[in-house]
Amino acid sequence: MSIRFRLTIAAIAVILVANSLLSFIALQYLGHTWMGEVQNRVRRNLNSARAAYQSQTDVIAWFLRATARDCTLAPAAARNDRATLETMLRSLGESNNMDFVGLTDAEGRVICRSGSRRQGDDISADPLVAQVLRDRTAASGTVVFSQKRLLAEGRSLADRAAIPIIPTEAARPPSDLVLSDGLVIAAAVPLLDDRGQIQAILYGGHLLNQRYEIVDAIKDQVFRGEAYQGREIGTVTIFLRDVRVSTNVKRQDGSRAVGTQLSTLVSDAVLERGEIWAAPAFVVNDWYITAYEPIRDPAGKIIGVLYVGLLRAPFTHQLRIISVVFLTIIGGATLASLVLLLLVHGRVLRPVHCVVDMAQKVIGGDLTARVGIRPPGEMGVLCRAVDSMAEAVAERAELLKQATRQQIHRSEQLASVGRLAAGVAHEINNPLTGVLAFADLMREKENLDDQDREDLDVIIRETKRVREIVRGLLDYARETPSVKKVLNVNDVIRQMTRLLGNREAFQHVNIVEILDDNLPPINGDQNQLQQVLLNLALNACEAMTEGGTLVIATSLADHRVVIEVTDTGCGIAPEHLDKIFDPFFTTKPVGKGTGLGLSVSSAIVQQHDGTLEVRSSPGKGTTFSIALPVVQPTAA
Repeated sequence: MSIRFRLTIAAIAVILVANSLLSFIALQYLGHTWMGEVQNRVRRNLNSARAAYQSQTDVIAWFLRATARDCTLAPAAARNDRATLETMLRSLGESNNMDFVGLTDAEGRVICRSGSRRQGDDISADPLVAQVLRDRTAASGTVVFSQKRLLAEGRSLADRAAIPIIPTEAARPPSDLVLSDGLVIAAAVPLLDDRGQIQAILYGGHLLNQRYEIVDAIKDQVFRGEAYQGREIGTVTIFLRDVRVSTNVKRQDGSRAVGTQLSTLVSDAVLERGEIWAAPAFVVNDWYITAYEPIRDPAGKIIGVLYVGLLRAPFTHQLRIISVVFLTIIGGATLASLVLLLLVHGRVLRPVHCVVDMAQKVIGGDLTARVGIRPPGEMGVLCRAVDSMAEAVAERAELLKQATRQQIHRSEQLASVGRLAAGVAHEINNPLTGVLAFADLMREKENLDDQDREDLDVIIRETKRVREIVRGLLDYARETPSVKKVLNVNDVIRQMTRLLGNREAFQHVNIVEILDDNLPPINGDQNQLQQVLLNLALNACEAMTEGGTLVIATSLADHRVVIEVTDTGCGIAPEHLDKIFDPFFTTKPVGKGTGLGLSVSSAIVQQHDGTLEVRSSPGKGTTFSIALPVVQPTAA
């Protein structure tokens, strides 16, 4: 698979993914915003429906107030002229299309009704009548009439109020199969005498159960006949508690969906908590964008719900059209982008192809390979930079070869010097043994004075000291194969520090040993570990040009023996910490270091299954930590 093909596929994938993501986000935002605007419209429609609903109540109150001012009504009530009162109430009800009109005395007992001859019953507990008796002013609103009250007002009202309840899965099971109560919008006005005392109370109103003129009038006033595919999109419903009593929502057979119930979700929000609920909902047989608000009686008790809804289908249809247009535009833009990409990718990718060919040659070992072309713009800068990089790699490789040759030569010299030093040390060790033996013999003579004995003690002590130095040098320089055995780290450190203590470079360095005597043994090669410790100590000495303190400490942590070599020298720069273990990396002047010491030390520690880490603060000092696994006890 060529680089051109891969880059082309990658670019096409980026364009398709980006446009798909853009389309998804845009459509989600568009749908959310669109439906949010429709929902806001429904809320506004609910406000308009509430105002229209309230206007129906106000109309009743206005007619009753006007009738209360009739000069013949109060005298007829005072005379208890039943015939005149029935005629006037019947005329008032018919002229204003009210379902019931009645007159009570000053204590709330019915004197006369328009639809029934029943009289004398006490309706002072009626919320509207009670408000008039209390405040002596007109009252209007929505109230609930019981079946008994409806029968008193007229048998036809009780029959119309009876609605069979149709249970639904989303609603609570009804307590009765037939709704017998009635939801009423009504008003009551007082008839006052010359002293301002209530002489009688005139009341009247509409029974909303199965009275569709009001919901249809509200729908026409709010939605103004908007339709979609022959269906009116706006609907209005009035609920008594959670049962539809007046609605223009239709069933599949075209009949009005009275008797159906509110869902439990809406009922809890509106009837129980008194909230306005607005969201898309499935109403009877279709999806609507709906809004519900509670209907309260004059005492503030929630007795029903006012609903408005917009058929969702026309708005989702409009949203689909907008989405299709948007996706068509995005698709066209994507296709144009792909065509443009295919036209220009050859011109753009040709330098990249040359760079890749050149890189493959360099990887194969041909460090003389170059891109060779210089197209305009950034690609030309890239080609020039790649050629410069190849030249730098070639120069670096040549320098590395030279450094390697020099290091090999230096290693051979050091090996020769080591062998020579081992021979010289061996030769020195023989006469030292003779000197020590003769000094011991002379020390045993009895005719020596105290001064002579002290002098001989000095000779013996210093000779032994020289012998230990020579022995340590022999042990370190002895060429032996790598053999791991059980070691005590403290013994290795003590032997190494004896070698350091007599070097001139360490005359101004205070060597401090903080060794844990309870360390478990480790499995390692003594000569290799001495090489690591000696290399770290020499580096520490070189970092303390003005003298200082070298601390070698041992401890046990997490089943590993930890050796810390700490100096008070100049420290290591932060930018060099990640490179000090790289081969041939050194900050020392030319001829002062090869850059292999720490690299070799790290390799030796890794061969012992350990770790070598460094912590340094410029100007304060450096700590190298060696962690080696302890010897695991074998099962008996």
